[in-house]
Amino acid sequence: MSHTLLLEGVSKRYSGHVAVDDLSLAVPPGTIYGILGPNGAGKSTTLRMVMNIIIRDAGRITLLGADPEKDRSVLRRIGFLPEERGLYKKMSVLEVIVFFAQIKGVDAKTARREADGWLERMGLGDWRGAKVETLSKGMQQKVQFIATVIHKPELLILDEPQSGLDPVNQEVLRDTILQHRKDGKTVIFSTHNMDQAEQLCEHVCIIAQGRKVLDGRLRDVRRENIGNAYRVQFDAESPDVEAFMARFGAATREGDEWRLELPEGADTRALVTALNGLDAPLTRFEREQPSLHDIFVTRVAGAAQTRRQELAHV
Repeated sequence: MSHTLLLEGVSKRYSGHVAVDDLSLAVPPGTIYGILGPNGAGKSTTLRMVMNIIIRDAGRITLLGADPEKDRSVLRRIGFLPEERGLYKKMSVLEVIVFFAQIKGVDAKTARREADGWLERMGLGDWRGAKVETLSKGMQQKVQFIATVIHKPELLILDEPQSGLDPVNQEVLRDTILQHRKDGKTVIFSTHNMDQAEQLCEHVCIIAQGRKVLDGRLRDVRRENIGNAYRVQFDAESPDVEAFMARFGAATREGDEWRLELPEGADTRALVTALNGLDAPLTRFEREQPSLHDIFVTRVAGAAQTRRQELAHV
């Protein structure tokens, strides 16, 4: 199996609104793959089609080597955390976790043992006998997460997984995702939190207006979107440095360093030579790497502009 998940030309429409438009992507096995986009971009719709919760209008989906629309048994090998959580609120915390584990094929004894371990880990050990309806929203989110991972799935699909989690349990979630990848399994999660994606993802796909606008390894995405800004730092303050930098209209002081925006084709070797000739030692001259946030904002804005132009010509 060359891909854990493969989407080819997948589309979904609702009453004239195109939620997902001809989307194709390939998720390699054993990776952390982020599906990124603003609210309403089509992330949740895409994941629901993958899980066969809603039926696609067009295209092909191959999940762990099977089409989930034709072979629903493959879904037992998935751990899916939906954006809209759903628990049986009259059941106890332990009962609801064991129930979901048994649906996924775990025997009751093993499910109870695993559930007890996870409840302690998530700080819910004293709540195992409580009714779900008595828990706070954040605590219910923890229970839902445990129910998602307790059967040790081959693939985790998490839709906005950090919603409702406090910082401590966000770290537990992060550790779980990293351990899942370390075990050779795959994690797919959707988010509009670029910091979270940048910390965890090896591959990213940005969706806007229901369409893919970017897809690839995170390091390649950064390299392909690198600009022409440089970080410059000197060992000491100097009027000579101030005067030199004043010659550049795109030089700005940020703390103890300068940010220098150079024109295309600028001779950086000559610039470094000139900087080394100043009366303060040059300690840093480094091309600025674009953040995923900056890339996201630029690409999403571009997609919105393209969509407006298309609609104007309809």
